[in-house]
Amino acid sequence: MKTFSDLIVCEHCDSVYRRQPLPPGAAARCGRCGAILRRAGLDLDRWLALTLAAAIAFVIANVCPVVRISMQGIPNEATLWKSAAALAQGPIACVAVPLALSIIVVPFLQIGLLAWVLAHARAGRRAPGFAPAMRLLVLLRPWSMVEVCLLGILVAVAKLSHLLQVAPGPGLWATAGLMALVTLIANRDVQRLWDLTEPGSNPSGTEA
Repeated sequence: MKTFSDLIVCEHCDSVYRRQPLPPGAAARCGRCGAILRRAGLDLDRWLALTLAAAIAFVIANVCPVVRISMQGIPNEATLWKSAAALAQGPIACVAVPLALSIIVVPFLQIGLLAWVLAHARAGRRAPGFAPAMRLLVLLRPWSMVEVCLLGILVAVAKLSHLLQVAPGPGLWATAGLMALVTLIANRDVQRLWDLTEPGSNPSGTEA
């Protein structure tokens, strides 16, 4: 079976282009629809390191309180999980499921899958379940909305500060870091991993 690893297809209009090396910070765009085909990426070592950092930030964001609220001397703490659970018990319970998916489940899957395939790619081989993992990473990309969650938290803190004593917790700063890290690791050209894990490739110094 003949492969064409030097070609790239636009996901929006199916135009086909030949891959060209990109300088740092540059992006290749489709000449027909203007969509971004790929960006100049990181090498696998840095990509994996950022993924592990995102995993640490994810754990802190979900374990530590995002905000601390005090009303008449009675303290209370809110985490991402508690926020989703509180919505599930209120009149807008239908919002709890997409909220939990977009700020907890999807980032967890993105970080876990990337760490799995990158660790094996760094060793020069494809991870077990590589093809389903790659397809799922592409499907999950539009559903990660950590930045929307962070914006909602900041708006809620600003409004509640006039009524209660509100202090940001370590989970808030971890969520901000997670937002930046997920953007860095999940918006890369993951399709490039197919080429980097081909037998005989040298992934250690190759742009991803």
